[in-house]
Amino acid sequence: MTNQAVALRKESDLTDIEDVSPVAAWGAVFSLALCVAVLIASEFMPVALLSPIAADLGVTEGHAGQAISISGVFAVLTSLFVASVTRRLDRRLVVTSFSVFLIISGLVVTLAPTYPVLMIGRAMLGVAIGGFWSMSTAVVMRLVPQDAVPKGLAMLSAGNAISATIAAPLGSLLGSYIGWRGAFFAVVPLALLALIWQWISLPSLPPERAVGSPNVFRLLLRPDVAVGMTSIAFLFMGQFALFTYLRPFLETVTLVSVSTLSLLLLVMGLAGVVGTYLVSNLLQRRMFIILTVIPLIMAAIALSLVGFGSSTFATAALLFGWGLFSTAAPVGWGTWLSRTMSDDAEAGGGLQVATIQLAITIGASIGGILFDQAGWQTTFLSAALLLVASSIAAGFAWRSSRRSA
Repeated sequence: MTNQAVALRKESDLTDIEDVSPVAAWGAVFSLALCVAVLIASEFMPVALLSPIAADLGVTEGHAGQAISISGVFAVLTSLFVASVTRRLDRRLVVTSFSVFLIISGLVVTLAPTYPVLMIGRAMLGVAIGGFWSMSTAVVMRLVPQDAVPKGLAMLSAGNAISATIAAPLGSLLGSYIGWRGAFFAVVPLALLALIWQWISLPSLPPERAVGSPNVFRLLLRPDVAVGMTSIAFLFMGQFALFTYLRPFLETVTLVSVSTLSLLLLVMGLAGVVGTYLVSNLLQRRMFIILTVIPLIMAAIALSLVGFGSSTFATAALLFGWGLFSTAAPVGWGTWLSRTMSDDAEAGGGLQVATIQLAITIGASIGGILFDQAGWQTTFLSAALLLVASSIAAGFAWRSSRRSA
């Protein structure tokens, strides 16, 4: 009789657990994916609009490129401290607040009469980017059942990939017809739609516990993590030292028209989608090659652009290769992180977000200074050196991970 009672009690407990399992709120997940797409489009829109922004506001193209740098600075700061600042707030309110920041940022940039005002708008965008990405995984985990979390996160990644593909060419195309201000304003209605959708579809998400943010820096005490993050930093510094200044390079060296420029950027973006698909099939058995060889290939492309940048055909082929490999590399590092820090993935993800945003900021800043002071060739050569350094650090990270496994 006692055994039967115990069995019934266990069955009752299982039933209770099943009753409280979350019902998948896919509408809310889609609203978050839309917000991701708008965030990424807003972040990288200046890449295709540096020349008209610089001309309109009376600054150099190198200064205009700092519009990406400033958003990266504020994204880093926000990603490190948002959890402690918002620890007592409903996550629904926090997420929608970042969407409000996104909308205000778009309006400020669109109407910016001077360069400092433009930078204020871009700083607000950085707050939205850092805050949203820092808690996106945790929010998705509360919106869908555990077995559906990978699918939910994949939707966010899809929004990221699609937006990264079309942001630069679409910005260039819109800029040629409605100006750079019109191009930036075009994302505002989409951000407003994301906000309304979130407000309707997101359930109340009270904070689960009132604690401060985890100390992500403690992970750097692990040699494999420290070297891995160093490689990630070099990778994104090299990538954005070059990528940020592609438009002035294409206009002044390759001498392409605006329509050809848009086409080249679109080809590069579509190549990135292909690269993401291809690398996912190789990660199980070829992770070491992906982490070490891809930066070397990107460095070779950067050097080839210096030598053959005046040829439209050669440049088109090289940019296709750049898109193919530059988009595939972060996928490899994301998989590396999930395996290396499977027991602390949330803190590891926060550290990676901060590392990437800081690297983008430094890379764009270094590229801008060199572009203005020493010319585009020096900028591209420095990008190649940073990418080679990423490859070397990746080799050490891989070896350290294997030793600690």
